[in-house]
Amino acid sequence: MTQPFTVQFDPVAFHVGPVQVHWYGLMYLLGFLGAGLLGERRRQQGRLPVSRDALSDLAFYAMLGIIVGGRVWYMLFYYAGGLHWIWTEPLALFKVWDGGMSFHGGLIGVLAAAWWWSRRHRLHFFDTMDFVAPLVPLGLGLGRLGNFINGELWGKPGSVAWAMIFPNAHMEDVQLVRDQPALAQQLAQYGGLPRHPSQLYEMALEGVVMFAVLWLVSMKPRPRYLVSGLFALMYGCFRFAVEFVRVPDPQLGYLAWGWLTMGQVQSLPLIVVGLVLVALSRRAPTLVPAAH
Repeated sequence: MTQPFTVQFDPVAFHVGPVQVHWYGLMYLLGFLGAGLLGERRRQQGRLPVSRDALSDLAFYAMLGIIVGGRVWYMLFYYAGGLHWIWTEPLALFKVWDGGMSFHGGLIGVLAAAWWWSRRHRLHFFDTMDFVAPLVPLGLGLGRLGNFINGELWGKPGSVAWAMIFPNAHMEDVQLVRDQPALAQQLAQYGGLPRHPSQLYEMALEGVVMFAVLWLVSMKPRPRYLVSGLFALMYGCFRFAVEFVRVPDPQLGYLAWGWLTMGQVQSLPLIVVGLVLVALSRRAPTLVPAAH
């Protein structure tokens, strides 16, 4: 095996005076901007009968839902200190600079925002979600790219030709060598254990593949529920699969059987919901784009 690529990037993209602009934050910004531009294009095509201002409101509420929902969900299910922060350090909820966002929580935040917005505009909730679903994978893919640049959420050691060295995983590498001495040669030879770049797997599946499928499916009028169902089904399946080669959150580890992770547990409901929505779409009406 040749020397694996070492994932070691500067997490700071550039400086604006004394302010550091991090790649991860930039990925979030690009995701929001890209979704906004694509959403406006879909609105102009008549995919949702609302004004530009109404769509801007939806984008704003969805952004708040992602940030608030993602952070709260992380603190409830992934925070290293458990739930003790609620009564011992409640301000920890706002320390977003320390990291910690959850996709599943962000999704719930978006659902809540879309439900409230749909009621205000007297639209069917799933007509809104079918409109929004093709826009989300862009942000998902860019977010995973940000994880890769940060050298976080790495995969398990692997012998695949594209395995990479993650310097941030060095302490974990040392611990693995203690438990599995056979890996000591790799550690000495490469300076780290070659690992699956699970962030890139997720970027490809949750970003590129999901975007391509959902965008193509939604280009023509489709039954209500179908696009939302495909989104939930694909994300749930892709996330569940990648978790097998991704290292679980260290504060949680495996929940059962030596392989089940929190990410997999929280993805199972999405798979079920996706199957139900796809089934419902077979007898659902189709939203026909408004004529121009």
